[in-house]
Amino acid sequence: MTKKKVLERLKRKITVENLWLYVIASLLKGPTYAYDIRKRIRELFGFDPSPITLYAVVYKLKREGFIKIVSEQPKTYGATEEGIRTLREALEIMEDNMGKLKKLIESLSKK
Repeated sequence: MTKKKVLERLKRKITVENLWLYVIASLLKGPTYAYDIRKRIRELFGFDPSPITLYAVVYKLKREGFIKIVSEQPKTYGATEEGIRTLREALEIMEDNMGKLKKLIESLSKK
């Protein structure tokens, strides 16, 4: 596998394949429509999930209580407290793993 392919795969894994992180994070700016969630993700995080994938994730997050409908007409979504807590916990896991990786890399550069 080439360096380019490895890095593209990593980017896909931490973005599209974990889209729920970005959906909840985008709603921290305030409630919005599902279409605008996609726009926010593009503006804030620099990638563009497919509409079908995004809508599937939005509906699943709503069903599981991580986001909620704040207005029916038009349908507007917002993050729930549980969604925000879960996002924070996910970020802590990611930061912990990043810290361990950085520490290992730094120890190699000291040798």
